[in-house]
Amino acid sequence: MEVGSSTIVAGGPASGVRSRGTGSGDLVPGKAGGTVVRVLDWLRRNLFSSVANTVLTLVVLAALAWVVPPFIEWSLTDATVSGSAKSSCTGGGACWTFIRIRFPQFFYGHYPSEEIWRVNLAGLLLAAFSIPVLRDNIRRRGLWLLLLLTVFPVLAGIFLLGGLPGLPYVDTSQWGGLMLDVLIAFVVVAGSLPFGIILALGRRSQLPVVRTLSVGFIELWRAMPLLTVITMSAVMLPLFLPEGVHIDRLIRALVVLVLFNAAYMAETVRGGLQGVEAGQEEAAYSVGLKWWQVEAFVVLPQALRYVMPGIVNNVVDLFKDTTLVTIIGLFDVLGAVNQAIKDPAWLGLAHEGYVFTMGVFFACCFAMSSYARRMERRLNRHRAGRH
Repeated sequence: MEVGSSTIVAGGPASGVRSRGTGSGDLVPGKAGGTVVRVLDWLRRNLFSSVANTVLTLVVLAALAWVVPPFIEWSLTDATVSGSAKSSCTGGGACWTFIRIRFPQFFYGHYPSEEIWRVNLAGLLLAAFSIPVLRDNIRRRGLWLLLLLTVFPVLAGIFLLGGLPGLPYVDTSQWGGLMLDVLIAFVVVAGSLPFGIILALGRRSQLPVVRTLSVGFIELWRAMPLLTVITMSAVMLPLFLPEGVHIDRLIRALVVLVLFNAAYMAETVRGGLQGVEAGQEEAAYSVGLKWWQVEAFVVLPQALRYVMPGIVNNVVDLFKDTTLVTIIGLFDVLGAVNQAIKDPAWLGLAHEGYVFTMGVFFACCFAMSSYARRMERRLNRHRAGRH
């Protein structure tokens, strides 16, 4: 009979029960000892498995020992949080007072302080509509997704823009901070993913006209730098509009970002479509399904599962690219930080501002990546259960 890593052999002489495997006569090593052995084995296999890995591990540890302690000292030990002016930061470390004082601007831009509750309410609505879509084992998830893509944008637009009794109008030029990043990312993902799926299907179409138009659209937008696209939406597009017609610059930026990212989404989805075996489509047609039923219920579910990492990668890149709207006068969180560090009262605090921005983007992108990994594991578990 085996217990832990020791073996107890019964049926011997009167002395009877002897142990084999510990070398000292102990029957079962303790849990702590087993944990230590596992940790040492993991370190040996992953960090010290060869001379090259050992050298690389030692170099990384030396670099961390050189960088991390001074950073902790600057950001935590000697940092200053209290006070209301730069003169309060006398500890020699980071002046987090700057971040604390400017925190509302970094999250809400120049949105009127007495109306910030509307932004918070829109955020709560986003969470309320998103949680049923993101959680497992939720009934009618498709309905919740439809509500998230239709009802929520209408409600959020009403609260953020206003112009109704009890809700003063707030121009989009006053929007900014992290709120603007989240808004742009949500609208662009919600628009570019469905449009990208349509383009991917169009590129595989048997109709030459549809296929040619899809290929032309994708290659045109993928050939242009994003910075140029955003600049053209602000500078060139108004020149082609009829006299007296004005489109808000945020809407113009959202439209071109949707079109630009749809081209990349289309190529990502097309890779998944090519991974679906042709026999599955043939089997679906053989039972009498129509083209749209085959694509919606047989091909796309499998294709989207295959390319989930690519889609998440596009979303993360998009969220970081939202900072480019600064060039057309829309100040997201990075733009708000750049504005704040130019204030004469807070000059010389660029390090604090950029470290804060880095932390915000890291937290948001890491959260998206973590959820995507969890979703991939769930999908792969379900797929493995069918084999």
